[in-house]
Amino acid sequence: HHLAATAGRAGVRAYAEHRAHELRERYAPEVRAAGPEVTARARALAGALGRDGFAASARPVDTGTGVAAVQLCQGRCPVQHAAAAFPELCEAETQAFSELLGVGTRRLATLGAGGRVCTTHVPTAPPDHDRPAQHHPAQHGTTTSGGPRRAPGPAARRTPSSPEGPRG
Repeated sequence: HHLAATAGRAGVRAYAEHRAHELRERYAPEVRAAGPEVTARARALAGALGRDGFAASARPVDTGTGVAAVQLCQGRCPVQHAAAAFPELCEAETQAFSELLGVGTRRLATLGAGGRVCTTHVPTAPPDHDRPAQHHPAQHGTTTSGGPRRAPGPAARRTPSSPEGPRG
């Protein structure tokens, strides 16, 4: 908040870019060493993030759209409270992930915005044009108006026996 008050949003963006630059510099050698395959690069990035305390993982997901993807998840964030007020921090990190992995990534959830984990969608291959994508609105987050729909939040998935959600 001090940075925003003294340097404005431009100062916050500059700081976010600085953090992203440091992240790229720190993780680039390990990600490059994983080779050209995006899934291997995402796993290498998750490993590097995990060693730095982000509680990171990378797992393949089937989106049902014919697009192979990995979800890169981070269970901890050192700037979570700042990111709640200044999403520029998450935006810069997402851009750094895109550059490191060599594909356009997209944030699906962030700890700063109230998610249980930061989740980044990483496409690993172009769409499979030989088979039509199976579209199921209830499963793939589309409303009848065609716009995106978010999955139920953590509170909607809690059960009476676990009012605080999963531990760990």
